[in-house]
Amino acid sequence: MRICIPTEGRGGLDDYVCEHFGRAASFTIYDTKTGKVEVIPNTSEHFGGFGKPPEIIAKTGADVVICGNMGPRAILMLQQLGIKVYSGASGRVRDVIRLFREGKIAEASLETACKEHRHPIDFWR
Repeated sequence: MRICIPTEGRGGLDDYVCEHFGRAASFTIYDTKTGKVEVIPNTSEHFGGFGKPPEIIAKTGADVVICGNMGPRAILMLQQLGIKVYSGASGRVRDVIRLFREGKIAEASLETACKEHRHPIDFWR
């Protein structure tokens, strides 16, 4: 399984989970089979680049995204790309991975999505 965690800085196991998914400076990818860690910079349109964060993450082969907060649009996009989403995480990446593996992080839903990013469904189309 490949786990993606949006991170505040340069990424890696000692970096911190970014409070808000789309504003993450980087995405830390952890492979549970190999223990390999990759860091992908967030080059999305949020930072003057191209594409949306879910599209960037999908290209990494991630199976799961674990974040602090995420809006409903991002949750839907990731789910449509076949990526499971978990939210409510905070702290260092290595601790979040441990908590996830212990089943202590909840799966995200539209009901638990960040309230600051709620828009009518028609807005998303």
